[in-house]
Parts: sequence; structure tokens; C-alpha cells
Amino acid sequence: MVYSAASLAAELGVSNSPVREAMLALVDDGLMEAVPNRGYRPVSLTERDLAEIAQVRMFFEVPAAGLAAELGVGGRLGELAELVEVIEVSAAAGDLVANLDADRRFHLLLVEACGNQRLTGMVGRLRDQTRLYNLPALAASGALIASAGEHRPLLDAIAGGDRALAESLMRDHLAHITADWSREGADK
Repeated sequence: MVYSAASLAAELGVSNSPVREAMLALVDDGLMEAVPNRGYRPVSLTERDLAEIAQVRMFFEVPAAGLAAELGVGGRLGELAELVEVIEVSAAAGDLVANLDADRRFHLLLVEACGNQRLTGMVGRLRDQTRLYNLPALAASGALIASAGEHRPLLDAIAGGDRALAESLMRDHLAHITADWSREGADK
């Protein structure tokens, strides 16, 4: 489906400029692509795209989890624990919006513990590119609940300062997500 900035602006009751700027920001983030003389459409992800994104996330998030365990999370342990609770409850309730939000915030807070804003921004963009991929199917299959249950042990390893365990749990968590994407893609 192609979205016109002008028609979206009219539907929202705003001028074209902010809608066009927002759409271009989504293009920059890899979520939308421009369709000449027509508008913008969501980017379709191939299995290869998903595999590449998962690989880059492994490169970034596994060592980041280890570093968070080693350095600590800067007094944000309580906030992370609250997010884990929201992740678990929202997954069980099938609340995809709350689950997506809490999961994104959890992962980005862990990466932020490294103190590198560029890294945090890159991980955020990678996550945004994939988070809507087959999410309803993953929720229906129970994979979302299984994924939610992997956050608490990860947080416990980080709180305990166990770098090796935190890295191992993050690696397993990302591997499960990648396997779920592949499995859901094969079901299409």
C-alpha cells in the first residue's frame, strides 16, 4: 500500500510539511521507502534482511549485555525490573502495543548502559525495522510469551554482574527471535 503525504495530512487535519518530514524520517530509519510521484510505502523485509539485522544485533547487543553486567545499569535496575514485569504481563494478555513498547525500552536501556549514544541509536533503528514483522502471528503462536520469559533471567544475570551469563542469555534470546521470524516466514 502506498501512502500519500497529502492524503495523510488531509486525513489528520494538518499541513503537508510535517507529514512529509515524518515520512522522510521513516525512510531514513529504513521503515518506509519513497515511491516516485505516488508517496511512501512500508519496507518489506526478506528473510535475508531479517538474517542480516539479526546478525548485526548479535554483534551489538550481546557484548552490550555483558558490559551492562560488568559496569552496572546506572541506577536503572528498578526501571528495568518494572519493564520485565510489563513485558511478561503484556505478552500473556496479548497486548502487542504495550509489549512492543516495554521490550524496546528494556533492550535500549541495557544498551544505554554502555554509554554510547550512537550504539543505542543504531540498535533502536534495527529493532524498529523488525519489530512489526509477523508480530500478530508470533503472539498467536505463543512465541511472544516464551520470548517475554527470557528477560527476567537476563536481568538477573546483569544485576548479579555475571558478564558471561548475560552475554549467553542475550545471544540465546536473539537466536530465538531469529528462529521465530524464520519459522513464521516459512508459514506464509
